[in-house]
Amino acid sequence: MSAPADQANQALWGGRFTEGAAALLQRFSQSVSFDWRLYKHDIRGSIAHATMLLKIGILTQEELDAIASGLRQIEDEIDRGAFAWAVDKEDVHMNIEAVLTARVPAGAKLHTGRSRNDQVATDMRLWIRDEIARDLEAVRGLQKALVAWAERDASVVIPGYTHLQRAQPVTLGHHLLAYVEMLERDAGRLADASARANVLPLGSGAIAGSTLPLDRAYVAQLLGFARVSENSMDSVSDRDFIVEYAAAAALAAVHLSRFSEDLILWSSAEFDFIRLPDAYTTGSSLMPQKKNPDVAELVRGKSGRVVGNLMSLLTLLKGLPMTYNRDLQEDKERLFDTADTLHASLEILAAMLEGTVVKAAKCRAAASDPLLLATDLADWLVKQGMPFRQAHHAVGAAVGLAEKKGVPLNQLSVADLKTISDVYNEEALALFDLDLALTNRLTAGAPNPASVAAQVKRWKEKLA
Repeated sequence: MSAPADQANQALWGGRFTEGAAALLQRFSQSVSFDWRLYKHDIRGSIAHATMLLKIGILTQEELDAIASGLRQIEDEIDRGAFAWAVDKEDVHMNIEAVLTARVPAGAKLHTGRSRNDQVATDMRLWIRDEIARDLEAVRGLQKALVAWAERDASVVIPGYTHLQRAQPVTLGHHLLAYVEMLERDAGRLADASARANVLPLGSGAIAGSTLPLDRAYVAQLLGFARVSENSMDSVSDRDFIVEYAAAAALAAVHLSRFSEDLILWSSAEFDFIRLPDAYTTGSSLMPQKKNPDVAELVRGKSGRVVGNLMSLLTLLKGLPMTYNRDLQEDKERLFDTADTLHASLEILAAMLEGTVVKAAKCRAAASDPLLLATDLADWLVKQGMPFRQAHHAVGAAVGLAEKKGVPLNQLSVADLKTISDVYNEEALALFDLDLALTNRLTAGAPNPASVAAQVKRWKEKLA
């Protein structure tokens, strides 16, 4: 094999090598098939770097103008799908630099004081900042859809569940707002990850900085970074910001999966609480009656990918010595897949909720089981002066008696109840009023309808 002929391959392999890379190695080691997505951020970072090189006297104004113009032309070509990516140039950085240098002689100076190690770290921090901003918008979109649903069906009462067994009555709005709270924590974690990604590594070189008078603070200012990194070795090997994003995304995906599970259960014939819109469900290739909640199932399933990507990234990093190692190339596919999956899941759930219809009568019938107010009965006994553990036992005995007699709990007579405790009277049976039970829940954060309405109002103002 002959020596590398073009400048890009010389930059890749250097004068140290007398042969170019084997075709098999080129195919195995290339990353341009996926890291091309960094092109806008790579070009943005390169223009900032070149602007700094002008400031310190490495480039002339004419050279900077030619480089910036050439890079913007390349960006336009990529935007239009007219740029030819070359596997033998390995990655997005060398593809862009090779074309730039072929067109603009001054392009050969662009890489002065820069390594692909600190270049890619910068590109990815720029990319992840933009992606988190996009994610936060999608999180807000789903929160708005949930709040709108909570307001739309504010009067609907459903059973609340523990252990997937009916527990106590709640309003549907209260249940939906629980997911709004989860998403708010997700938004906080994403914003926190963005803040820690907002550090400039460019200028760290391959490992040990540069002997050139690079003005890193100036580049940070140009690129909108809050500060520059403090340790060149950490700068080029740090992928914590990717792991943090992946961790925040994984927990968000888990929340979306839990919500999807509720939707799947509620739309089943056994629950029959909601009807999902036809546009977001599918049929069966065999059974003509089927209407499957595929969107919710896919969101639930895709959460496993996002969690798996986090595990892959942690495993990737755990055995790496300082500093940069080629293993780090493997972070991008996991990162991109996490971002794509999370964003798509947020968007499609928000869209599906707009057309979801609640079967209010079915929900109320399920919530009207008097057993859901057994705890209210125990609370009433406590108010009469009975210690809670005795009250718990007295209500449990009443439930057992109702089962033995084959009647609902609220159909026991006062005489039946007095066989358990003399404290029972007619007032106890008056407790079995669903609306009264919800109104009586006055503790902060409880599903009192007035409290839920206030929470809906608060969220609408916050998300406006």
